[in-house]
Amino acid sequence: MTNQDPIAAFHQERAERIVRYGRDEDFKRLSQDWLRESMARKYVYNFDWMGRPIIQYPQDMVAMQELIWAVRPDLIIETGIAHGGSLALSASMLALLDMCDAIEAGVSFDPRVSKRKVLGIDIDIRAHNRVAMERHPMASRIHMIEGSSVAGETVERVRGLAAGHSKVMVCLDSNHTHEHVLAELDAYAPLVSVGSYCVVFDTFVEDMPPGFFEDRPWDPGNNPKTAVRAYLERHPEFEIDRGMHDKLQITVAPDGFLKRI
Repeated sequence: MTNQDPIAAFHQERAERIVRYGRDEDFKRLSQDWLRESMARKYVYNFDWMGRPIIQYPQDMVAMQELIWAVRPDLIIETGIAHGGSLALSASMLALLDMCDAIEAGVSFDPRVSKRKVLGIDIDIRAHNRVAMERHPMASRIHMIEGSSVAGETVERVRGLAAGHSKVMVCLDSNHTHEHVLAELDAYAPLVSVGSYCVVFDTFVEDMPPGFFEDRPWDPGNNPKTAVRAYLERHPEFEIDRGMHDKLQITVAPDGFLKRI
């Protein structure tokens, strides 16, 4: 009979299972096939978060929830806003962190007053999306900037707003070409706190058939994953959290969960 703590045993069993997934070529191939077929059918467009469309797979939403809970950031920087669902997800998680901190400290708090914020950047914030997000219950936690995420004035503005925040997480999900993502990594990855993450979305493009995105400039050889590879060659302070991909299997960000060590 073992005296191992049952919670520790559960987590150990999970960790061993995830390692096996990483070695299971049949399972990985099935997952890749499903990702490709579901992407062709625009499955990723089917979901909302707190009433706003969020163009993410449910698995990646859960992954972001886990990372935010573990890191407990006070600033999340996101490039790419679209309908604002991802901003709502991040802001709602930050609100939960504040609530839990208050409960643990035995104090009351005003959810509208918090240091924890989400900063969203997009080159084109559609008027109807801006109005919807400004009226959203999470609006007090969200700040939006319209402009190219790699323009010098935008980068300087973001860096200024990030000053004073001790735990920063970054999510890159705008233009998915190699050049653009690499420029975003150069601009924003240095803001990521040690122990936190820069999550680079849509690295899966590298694993799709050539021409899969016929109406987009990105393709195998020119996409977020190639940018990640180039960035990591000169930035050993980041490493790929491969366990996240092994666990999720279905994700748009294979090799895209970059942890600052």
